[in-house]
Amino acid sequence: MIYPGNFEQKIDFLKVRELVKESCLSDLGRTFVDEMEFIQQYEVARTRLHEVDEFLNILSSDEEFPVENYFDLRPAISKLRINGTFLEVKELFSLRKSLQTVKNILIFFKGDDKAGRYPNLKQLSDTVTLYPYVFDGIDRILTSQGKIKDNASADLAKIRADLYSKQSTVSKLIHRIIAQAQKDGWVDADTSLSIRDGRTVIPVSATNKRKIPGIIHDESATGKTCYVEPTPVVELNNAISELEAEERREIVRILRQFTDTIRPYADDLEDSIVYLGITDFIRAKARFATRINGQLPKFINESKVSWINARHPLLFLSFQQEGRKVVPLKMELHSEQRILLISGPNAGGKSVCLKTVGMLQYMLQCGLLIPVEEGSEAGFFKNIFIDIGDEQSIENDLSTYSSHLLNMKHFTKNGDDKTLLLIDEFGTGTEPMLGGAIAESVLQKLNSLNVYGVITTHYTNLKHFASQTEGIVNGAMLYDSQKLEPLFQLETGKPGSSFAFEIAYKIGLPQDVIDLAKEKVGEEHFHFDKHLREISRDKKYWERKRENIRKIEKRLEDMMDKEKRELDHVQSMRKEIISKAEDEAKRILDNSNKVIENTIRKIKEAQADKEKTRDARKQVDELKDKVLEKNLDTEEKILRKIEKLRERETRVKQGNKDEVTGNRDKPVVEPVRVQEFTIGMPVRIQGQSSVGEIMEISGKSVVVAFGDLIMTTKLNKLEALSTGEKKNLMKRKKSLPVTGKAYDMNQRRMSFKPGLDVRGKRVEEALQMVQEFVDEAIMLGVFELKILHGTGTGALRQFIREYLNTVDMVQSVKDEHIEFGGAGISVVTLG
Repeated sequence: MIYPGNFEQKIDFLKVRELVKESCLSDLGRTFVDEMEFIQQYEVARTRLHEVDEFLNILSSDEEFPVENYFDLRPAISKLRINGTFLEVKELFSLRKSLQTVKNILIFFKGDDKAGRYPNLKQLSDTVTLYPYVFDGIDRILTSQGKIKDNASADLAKIRADLYSKQSTVSKLIHRIIAQAQKDGWVDADTSLSIRDGRTVIPVSATNKRKIPGIIHDESATGKTCYVEPTPVVELNNAISELEAEERREIVRILRQFTDTIRPYADDLEDSIVYLGITDFIRAKARFATRINGQLPKFINESKVSWINARHPLLFLSFQQEGRKVVPLKMELHSEQRILLISGPNAGGKSVCLKTVGMLQYMLQCGLLIPVEEGSEAGFFKNIFIDIGDEQSIENDLSTYSSHLLNMKHFTKNGDDKTLLLIDEFGTGTEPMLGGAIAESVLQKLNSLNVYGVITTHYTNLKHFASQTEGIVNGAMLYDSQKLEPLFQLETGKPGSSFAFEIAYKIGLPQDVIDLAKEKVGEEHFHFDKHLREISRDKKYWERKRENIRKIEKRLEDMMDKEKRELDHVQSMRKEIISKAEDEAKRILDNSNKVIENTIRKIKEAQADKEKTRDARKQVDELKDKVLEKNLDTEEKILRKIEKLRERETRVKQGNKDEVTGNRDKPVVEPVRVQEFTIGMPVRIQGQSSVGEIMEISGKSVVVAFGDLIMTTKLNKLEALSTGEKKNLMKRKKSLPVTGKAYDMNQRRMSFKPGLDVRGKRVEEALQMVQEFVDEAIMLGVFELKILHGTGTGALRQFIREYLNTVDMVQSVKDEHIEFGGAGISVVTLG
């Protein structure tokens, strides 16, 4: 069931129909597009989707698919069913061409390979039956140009032979007459024959019309020219007219006779024409899918939405023309997370998100592919209900809120676990407190019915209810609080802030009005919205941190794999070297035995001469030392290499551990600090009054959050605050006037000027101004500053740059372009 009746109008589906029609080849295909509707049977929807997906594969391949002669011949087939009627020559010719196209399509899907690649389209083609008799019969009576053949019957052949003979005689005779008239000067030399009422006539001037005997059939508008049929050809033309009438009667007889013979095939012929229209319809849907980058997600018979990078097709096409890109949507609805409650700023994309869900699910169950990425899953719903826009009616005495309540009545009465709900601006239209209470009760009822849905709201009580209720999850449309602009990104798992005060700042609402609004709304509500932003900020920070840890772990794994491979290689090399060393030792030992034997022989020959005996023993000892030293050196080198690799592996593990835990830069001997800093401790930068919170400590560096701003600085520049000091500073901050030095980030960001002029100032005074200027820029998240100090002697420029080089957040300092001041202006880039 689709509710309400104007559902397609609410989600702009009518535009999708028109876009699909643009790709149709026939009126019959366009008729099928008009009749396209929401499918409530899973198997039917699955088949329609696979048909389009298979045709999409055909379009992306190099195969030639028949795309000519798609005619809507349903009126002709209806006439064929009536006895006594006959098909005109034009209708028969269109039927012949359409049947040939059907035949070509059936040939295209013929073969086992096509059955494997396009099973659903092949199955669809198997329902069509063609009869050669119809083809042969039409070919027997019609030419390839769609004219009745002369030999369609023996009588027609005789009639046309007589007709051609008499027409030839008339032509020869009348050309002789006009030639004589031109010779006599009765007609102009360039006069040509004309046809009037099917008769060949000669144009003659009014003054000479009596000089050529014959019948005057017509005259020109001015009366100066008459059209005369000469008397000698009148009888011949009469005979030709009779033959032409006889020819028409014979053609009608032939057509009636042939129509009677094919009348029993009317049902099969209609099936063929309808198949042609269905093929055109499927092709048009596939061509539309190529325009929107549509594809078939995994389609399952259960209530589920799991879309990756989904895009609204109309928004995609519109942005494509403008050269812009749509921010994709990740949507997840399943049995544990059935209802998504989206909150966030106005014009932040909530309604677009809701319409995207409605559009894509409706498209899917109308047999259209949707623009999602591979890996997406889409479920099947029997009902889609929507409540969006204003349905007030004077005729029905309905107010805006009454129409919303009627919709809620329908939802609670007909909703079930196969229902997808889409509700925009839930609870609005009446007094906020009462409307919020009713909305929460309706939401509780819908949740008990196990419905699925996407709901947008601004009500805080609904956000609280969603966070405490199973089956319902909060979602937020993200907003850049620094640039004060929406990001159009959906984040699931947390409620969104309306950013009402930030938007009021952006459009320039007076500060005193905004402050008064803050007082009226109350501290509790204001701080709830503030805490939402802080949670969002912290989540982004820790997500970045987690991603960095993941990259470090991946790098560690790669390094460990590399070290392991190298260690295995060294161990393998060690075995190889030891093996070679053993072989070498054996060889040396053999040589040593020879040396020893030779030495003994020398001693015996020298008859035990002491001096020569001593020399021989010395040679043996030297050989022994050499062998031992060589083996020891080889063994020690291998062991040193293995030990070195193991030490490197240990250092890599320890270094990565320090990097992950924030101790990478921790020195061996750390000096004792008077102040011990811990994560979560309130601090301030020395000399400033802004209170921040430590988010991470890494060696001597620390990450501190000042409201929406996160910055990195050195530990020695921070001052720890006690709870009492923090409260005093916060009270002082609240008591400062708006136009003073209040650290209202949005207000100061709007009024901050990124340029400072210190010309004519003393060095001390200028440095103080530059210091305050840079500190404020860092706090406000400004990335580029310009300091005008002039050229002069260059002393002021030098002192300022020396100071800037000591500031951690300063990435670079350079001269302005020569056309805009050159060395007289320093351009400062902050990081």
